[in-house]
Amino acid sequence: MKTGLIGTGRISDIYLQNCARLPGVEIVACASLDLAESQAKAAQYGISRVCSPQEILADPDIECVLNLTIPAAHADIALAAVRSGKHIYSEKPFVTDQAAGQQILREAEENGVLVGNAPDTFLGGRWQTVRRLLDDGVIGKPTGVGAFVGTHGTERHNPNPDFYYQPGGGPLLDLGPYYLTAMVFCLGPIRRVAGMARRTFDRRLIENGPRNGEWMPVQVDTHSLSLLEFDSGIIGSMMVSFDVWDSETPRFEIYGEEGTICIADPDPVDGANIFGGEVLYRTRETARWTHKPRPTGREEWQRADNHHGFNGDWRGLGLQDLAMAAKQGRPPRASGEMGLHIFEVMDAIERAPHTGQYQDIDSRCTRPDRLPDNFEQELITAGLKGKDGD
Repeated sequence: MKTGLIGTGRISDIYLQNCARLPGVEIVACASLDLAESQAKAAQYGISRVCSPQEILADPDIECVLNLTIPAAHADIALAAVRSGKHIYSEKPFVTDQAAGQQILREAEENGVLVGNAPDTFLGGRWQTVRRLLDDGVIGKPTGVGAFVGTHGTERHNPNPDFYYQPGGGPLLDLGPYYLTAMVFCLGPIRRVAGMARRTFDRRLIENGPRNGEWMPVQVDTHSLSLLEFDSGIIGSMMVSFDVWDSETPRFEIYGEEGTICIADPDPVDGANIFGGEVLYRTRETARWTHKPRPTGREEWQRADNHHGFNGDWRGLGLQDLAMAAKQGRPPRASGEMGLHIFEVMDAIERAPHTGQYQDIDSRCTRPDRLPDNFEQELITAGLKGKDGD
């Protein structure tokens, strides 16, 4: 699928690397507000054309737009793409305004194009393994879920972290999509939420790069707690924060009537650890509180067999699936519909502290299918020339 890239910042590198490894998506042009940056990326990755975003949108040979702009620009680029008759795949969050997201989906349907959206980490081997355990009934009927992810912000590793602390940023919109999308993939859509939040610092210190030592203002909450209720009746909680120096708290667990699934450390900084990594579980027979001698240590958790590929940092796998979906006439797994649902959930979590009330979620999405074990071969069969998917 001939694709034009709009937005050539830091995140574009991993997309360009992976599109070269699975070249069913061919990046034929790139554009950004920084011409020099786009020219450098084009030279580095062999992209033949550097142009303006408007030229990408107007080119009839370009079938899809990969939208890696800042969150505040996601909706405008996506809407322009679907109006140009092109499929669109955007980084998260889907939008920063619910009405804009609804309009994108509506006009995409009218124009017969697909909408996809990151995060696509749930397509990685770790989360596919979690879903297989659930589908196989290993822990019985799910009853609860908890996610915890705390860092001390992005200013230690990102040389220009300002937008993380401006409207459209913050830990909820930055980190929340990974964990909420994983929850929806595993457990289905969410029907209501509650939340509390705080802004711990009014300004923060950039600690790397040419701006090291510069202070920047903080305009968003940087510590968020939420309660979640799913359509299925499952209840959950999530904490996302830019105010935590370190923690030993397990990051993601699913509780069932017959056991627990534990992902001990899906590192929020290194995206590779979100796609892949071990999945641990305990059942009634191996739980600590049984009549058997009490097990000690992590070794007593059982490690689930991972039969899936894509356990490295495979950002852009959702774009590959969208290309295949266009050929097969089906919705993409990392869909705009799910992206909009996740955004509404986050928007409601942000709103809840100001009302002191539960917030109902109006949107719904289809829980994506698991990837088949032979997904790489399916890519090839669909006409997308594939390579190694490890």
